[in-house]
Amino acid sequence: MKTSPSVNLIRLFTIFTIFAGLAVAAGCSSNAQSTGESPETIRLDYAYYSPASLVLKEFGWLEEELEDQGIAVEWVLSQGSNKALEFLNSGSVDFGSTAGAAALMSKANGAPIKNVYLFSKPEWTALVTNAGSGIDSVEDLKGKKIAATLGTDPYIFLLRSLANANVSPDEVEIVNLQHGDGASALSSNQVDAWAGLDPHMARVETESGGELFHRNADLNTYGFLNVREQFAKEHPEYVDRVIAAYEKARKWILENPDETAEILAEEAGISVEIAAIQLERTDFSNPIPGNAQRDALNEAGKVLQEGEVIKPGVDIEATTDSLIDPSFAEETIELEEGSGQDDEVSK
Repeated sequence: MKTSPSVNLIRLFTIFTIFAGLAVAAGCSSNAQSTGESPETIRLDYAYYSPASLVLKEFGWLEEELEDQGIAVEWVLSQGSNKALEFLNSGSVDFGSTAGAAALMSKANGAPIKNVYLFSKPEWTALVTNAGSGIDSVEDLKGKKIAATLGTDPYIFLLRSLANANVSPDEVEIVNLQHGDGASALSSNQVDAWAGLDPHMARVETESGGELFHRNADLNTYGFLNVREQFAKEHPEYVDRVIAAYEKARKWILENPDETAEILAEEAGISVEIAAIQLERTDFSNPIPGNAQRDALNEAGKVLQEGEVIKPGVDIEATTDSLIDPSFAEETIELEEGSGQDDEVSK
């Protein structure tokens, strides 16, 4: 039986909504305004698709910054946007790294999160197949089995690519696998294609001869650093401090690409060559969310709503505006850095 993407996502985001409700309830039972008190612990995720998080974790800059206040820092591995959103909605982390469109879907289902920073503009996903598969285009996917992780940018990339090619999701079989498992399923020919994610995608491309048969950088949504709304209300100054630490990591990456590749390789268990491929496909120049991200999410949201992944009654533009909050990054990052952005940042 073919997997229905909309039905699976409804199930997935029902779970998200339950978690969101628990988080909101927790906020209502405590002081939701700034308490003036420091948090005992700041919990962040790290992810192989977010090199800035790996650099920050590697050097312990945030721990050093908060040590004199007795604030602990905890790191949790996110294997994909879906996991980061689960952690955020359950209160397991205060900051989570996701693709923009995945954050939009979660927000549309009531998740109490804000996007406050961009950790990258990546081309981190494409459609991948094995050499000799006979799959050369999206149209060739009809009747094929495709691995993808529901609720993540590669899954959304797949849906948008199918829509652009006038191929219905009902004409393919989508297998819900976490990113690394999807890569393995493709390499072992258990699926015909895979909606890939770096660095797994670069590894399959390099080690297994995988072919990126469909690429479109414009359909990759940005790397969002999201914060729980309750944390932002109670500890806004610490949102600024986390962003400042991410900024230190971002600038270090720009100045030290080779060393960044080594850190990524060690954390993800891949070769430096594969890590370098991922980094070559990643732009670290713009850390402030703004109109470019709003436009990207509004376009993605329309496709997802047409495919009944997002409910018909959801106002996509209003949801995007509620999700993206550039004020923290604007406050933290020097104005001269912001003057070089390639999009106009809304105040």
